Amino acid sequence: MCLAVPGKVVEIVGDDPLLRSAKVSFAGVIKLVSLTCTPEAKLGDYVLVHVGVAISTIDPEDAELTFRYLREMGELDGLDVPPEHQVGAVAPNGPGRLGASAPTFSTPAPS
Repeated sequence: MCLAVPGKVVEIVGDDPLLRSAKVSFAGVIKLVSLTCTPEAKLGDYVLVHVGVAISTIDPEDAELTFRYLREMGELDGLDVPPEHQVGAVAPNGPGRLGASAPTFSTPAPS
């Protein structure tokens, strides 16, 4: 079974449509993701990511619903995602089970 995980585009990297990528937040865990398959993605959009590639853009409600399903399946275990706002929240304890092998960029904690 394949799994695509929703994340929020927090920074766009590059201008070339074939090489463009983004820093994407998965409940606060930031990963570098290819935007080759989603040239329409822009800052603030939610994208579905499979093996490091954004395969589609989705609306925030669908992203939230997917995170709720992932939580119910136990796939967010190890991520301290605040229940009041799962999508884009900061995970203070690191990558957990989502994409632990991909490069992680640290982000400052909210004040």
